[in-house]
Amino acid sequence: MTDVRALGFDAPRLERVAEAIGNDIAAKRYDGVALRVHRRGKLALDIVQGYAHRDRGTKLANDSVFVTFSSGKQFTATAVLKYVEKGLLQLHQPVADVIPEFAANGKRRMTLAQLLTHTSGIASLPPPLPPEHMGDLQKMVAALSQTAPESIPGSRVRYSILPGHAVMAEMVRRVDGGSRAYREILREEIFEPLKMTSTALGCPDALRPRLCPVVVRDRAPGLLNPDMLESMGQVLRDGVEIPAGGYVTTIGDFARFAEMLRNGGALDGARILSPAMIDLATRNYTGTMPNDIWDYAVDARGWPVFPAYLGLGFFLRGEGTFPTPFGALASPRTFGGVGAGSTTFFVDPEKELSFALLSTGLLEESRSTERHQRLADLVHAAIID
Repeated sequence: MTDVRALGFDAPRLERVAEAIGNDIAAKRYDGVALRVHRRGKLALDIVQGYAHRDRGTKLANDSVFVTFSSGKQFTATAVLKYVEKGLLQLHQPVADVIPEFAANGKRRMTLAQLLTHTSGIASLPPPLPPEHMGDLQKMVAALSQTAPESIPGSRVRYSILPGHAVMAEMVRRVDGGSRAYREILREEIFEPLKMTSTALGCPDALRPRLCPVVVRDRAPGLLNPDMLESMGQVLRDGVEIPAGGYVTTIGDFARFAEMLRNGGALDGARILSPAMIDLATRNYTGTMPNDIWDYAVDARGWPVFPAYLGLGFFLRGEGTFPTPFGALASPRTFGGVGAGSTTFFVDPEKELSFALLSTGLLEESRSTERHQRLADLVHAAIID
């Protein structure tokens, strides 16, 4: 690992990150963490602490495989933006131009950009489907096509937990020609070029022996049902397609994805996106509208109401003092993603920094956000040059 002082870090301050994680694990707040921080393209922090499964005494390893949860949304968003750059999709395009049956029941006006910014009005939760159909992308989209919008497109930030990204994935699949499954498109267009060899949509049999079981350590009432979250590790089989968060990855792969974005859309000779597209995608398209995913935390946790700060498929730091997984000290244009009680990554372009974290022993969502913020602030506070 590079001397962190050469990368502008105060070494004793940076050591506080590992100390904080170790204290949390010892206190059983969560079970384990894999974290990589890069600055100016060099690895500055590489932490693997705690357990893949605390109750079994199984330690985390460098190649442990984690469920991404909603941090996988940014894999899907990247695929969408790549197909915009190919000239096969357009951001202002109505979804129904690509999926004609989606226009049913008042959804003709929903656009691709609105899906990316969670302002389309599409349902937040999936429609009732047999469990065996939840990971079937075409059956999910067929069911979603019959639903009505929950709000007028563009009128509010209504966070879509699963449906929006299923529809965008199907748009990519159709304009690609329809011969490749969406999971194959992701593998061939993004994961293989980036040498993300242990990342997939669904969980291939070859990766399952390294997969960390999903255990919810903090079962306080919150946004998502703990039993549903714990079922994800078993649901994600080979061939299952849940584009909003049904990916698996390792910390090495996750960090490579973040570094690609930090580096203007390319890494080690593989270009995924253009710098112009990353600049476009990481601007605020939701103004001062709040993200309704946090409505419960305003009352339950005393959180302030704050702007959603959503780009085209990415969360942004924005400006102000409010909970953010990217840290209060991050630059306003910092962007990234976050997944249920467990995962986050961000890129701070001003600080030339990327941060990728995967964890076991899930926290309640608002407490996980505060955990991410605390660790991110420790990293940012160690930057002195």
